[in-house]
Order: sequence, then C-alpha cells, then structure tokens
Amino acid sequence: SGIPGAVPQAVCHQQCITQQPANPLAVFFRPRSSRANVEPCIQDYHREMVMTDDVIGAGTHQQLITLLTEQGARFRVMEHEAVGKCEAVSEIRGTDLRQGAKALVCKVKGNGVKKHVLAILAADRQADLASLARHIGGSKASLASPAEVEALTACVFGAIPPFSFHPALRLVADPLLFERFPQIAFNAGRLDRSIILDTEDYLHIARPEIATFRRLS
Repeated sequence: SGIPGAVPQAVCHQQCITQQPANPLAVFFRPRSSRANVEPCIQDYHREMVMTDDVIGAGTHQQLITLLTEQGARFRVMEHEAVGKCEAVSEIRGTDLRQGAKALVCKVKGNGVKKHVLAILAADRQADLASLARHIGGSKASLASPAEVEALTACVFGAIPPFSFHPALRLVADPLLFERFPQIAFNAGRLDRSIILDTEDYLHIARPEIATFRRLS
C-alpha cells in the first residue's frame, strides 16, 4: 500500500544517555549455542516453529542496544521496511551511502593462518580481499558462507552490525568510513532496524583494527 514511488518512512527512536561510559573492553560474548533472548515466531495455522530473519537477529540487536546504552554512546534507532541492500536502506534512513558501514564476514587462509574476519568498510566502496588477507597474515581471503555468517554473527547477511560479539570473529575496519562523516549508519542485527551512531563513539566502543583494504582503483 502507499503512494507509488514513495520512499518508505522510518521511525526513529533517539537514545538519551546520561550515565558514564563503562570500560568498553568489557564486551560480553554470547555463545552461539545460546538462543537465550530469541523468541521463535509461531505460525498459528499449523503451529510450526519458524525462525525468521528478524527473529534470528533479535538477540544480536538487543545485545547491541544494551552495549551502546551501557557505554553512553550517542545513537538513535530507526525502524523501517526490511531491507539489506546498502543503496536502498540508505535512502530509507535518509543518510548518505558513504556513511553506511558495510559488514563482510570473511575467511582468511594460507601461511598457517585460518581465521574469520568481520571486515567493515564504507558502503560505497568494494573490498580488496587480497589486501585484507595480507593484513591478517594469510595468502587469500573469501566471503564466508551464509551458514558461517549466521553461526558467527547470529544475523542474516545484510543485517550484520559492525561489531563482533563472537571471540572467533576478528574485527577489522577500513579507515575511510570514519573520515567523512560524524556519524555512521548500519543495520542493527535485523533487516528492519538501523542504528545511526556517533563515529568517535563507535571507534571507542568497538575498537576495530584499522587497515586499508578497500579497492583503490
């Protein structure tokens, strides 16, 4: 429904934080085997348990909100149509594509290295996976499978926030994302929720490794 061609409206919730930030290194890790804060969606007409994309990311979304609130971050939450494409969700948010934080779960191998990396870069840029592999110390890198993404982030692809809540997922970010805007924007564990977060607060709380791995040409 609605006016043809109209941009879907987003509902924004401003967070008013007055408490002092806690130690940002005290990030809690939730074991992947735990679904403690995720309630399954039940289809009443045949009473089956169905894990939707939103339900899968609900625990990560709440974990992220709790972390940012406890750390005194300056952020706001937006509710919107479920969208995972960078260009489309930027238009719905009313933010610049260049301030979007694209999150890629990658596998790095070779030279005795076997690691999973959460690679963060500006949404208008493409990743140079060879450069990422060199930074980690491996010889090659590739995108993780959907099953690996869900296991390491408890999110579906397109809903991954630029935070690692898994001890086996190394967080690396390209610096260009933080050089152009005072705020970054990203899907917050769910395809129908976004967060607009102060850039300095993100760097202080998430503390990613900084490495240039965007394509330069």
